[in-house]
Amino acid sequence: MPPAIEPLRGKGRLSVQHATAAGNLWEGAVRSAKTVSSTLKWIQFVRQAPDGELLMIGKTERTLKRNVIDPMISYLGPRRCRYIAGAGEVRLLGRRIYVAGANNEIAADKIQGMTLAGWYGDELSTWPATVFKMARTRLSVPGAQWFGTSNPASPAHWLKAEWIDRAKLHITREGMIERSSDPSAIDLHVFSFTLDDNPWLSPTFVANLKREYVGLFFRRYILGEWVQAEGAIYDMFDPARHVVEPTRVPPIRRWISAGVDVGTRNPTYAVLLGLGHDIGDRGGAALYAVDEWRHDGRAERHSLAPSEQSTRLRAWLRDVQAAPGVRGVSPEYVCVDPSAAGLRVQLYRDGLPTTAADNDVLPGIGTNMSLLANNKLYLSKRCVQLAKYLPGYSWDDKAALTGEDKPVKVNDHECDALRYGDHTTREVWHSEVYPLGA
Repeated sequence: MPPAIEPLRGKGRLSVQHATAAGNLWEGAVRSAKTVSSTLKWIQFVRQAPDGELLMIGKTERTLKRNVIDPMISYLGPRRCRYIAGAGEVRLLGRRIYVAGANNEIAADKIQGMTLAGWYGDELSTWPATVFKMARTRLSVPGAQWFGTSNPASPAHWLKAEWIDRAKLHITREGMIERSSDPSAIDLHVFSFTLDDNPWLSPTFVANLKREYVGLFFRRYILGEWVQAEGAIYDMFDPARHVVEPTRVPPIRRWISAGVDVGTRNPTYAVLLGLGHDIGDRGGAALYAVDEWRHDGRAERHSLAPSEQSTRLRAWLRDVQAAPGVRGVSPEYVCVDPSAAGLRVQLYRDGLPTTAADNDVLPGIGTNMSLLANNKLYLSKRCVQLAKYLPGYSWDDKAALTGEDKPVKVNDHECDALRYGDHTTREVWHSEVYPLGA
């Protein structure tokens, strides 16, 4: 993010100059300056906006505050931009702006009935189409405009197929200004960004970010391309490289987490993750899936109650071989399936540091893809089930046809538990696994 006193440059400045349509969309790579460019244009608009209600929408109100409102406060100061917690409002340059989340289709009901002079939308590709369409229909004030940002998703996504592909003006990833000659083009200007469009990022940071994203997520979040998710998700997983003998697992200096996916009719599975020295080519730190525990209620004809699950999980952790001649570990976090409230409560009562796992699926998959591609995640041969099911974890082709990215919900318990364990604790291990400048 640029200093508040430094003017926009390059594509950011060009996009603000051309954000004159009824709809204006900044889309493309992460950390590419699209949010700061769109935010500064929104501030300009609010300063001279016609009379009428104003609205800001994010995937959730919390993410909107983090991504957009907090930076605006840093630019303008708390006197000119103030977030009123609990009231669902921002006061910006003397104007009241309502704030809403778009995490489900019910959010459209909150917008219905408003008469809007303008709105700002963050992370549009994460919204239900009904919320976007409702917000569009409320722009009935003369001179009304909307401004939004989005990361790429599937090319079949409603935002791409119904809006971006029909825009009247497009500033491409290469910086070319293209105007549509189609008389049915929508009054929409689209500005496409790549990571290299951000002039404020250091070369070291850019290089590290490019190394972290791989495959599908590299093309979307670095190159800014709308590409389909298809085939095997972890096609970079190589058992010959990523699965090691227990004796080759180095001393674990931190037991980071146990990820737990909970089933009643389906299996309950847990995997233990530790941080140790990287045995690959890069050196430094790496994560190790050291051991696993699994209970299949159907196969064993006995479903476990939360108290029984807790007893067995704790017994498993006490029995894990932490080092030669040493048994028992205490992970810093036990990251449990967020839908399994009963087990979380039971584990907490039984003395384990339990948290609801981060179940944001695509970012979690991206975390594992990066770890595997960079040789920063290894599996001990004790993790038989995890090694068995990782290669078959695949994108849902039928969902992709409607623009939705999601894995096939078959034999996914091990993959979910791994994602719970490492993605939820990402802030704990990230700086050691991906040190700046390495």
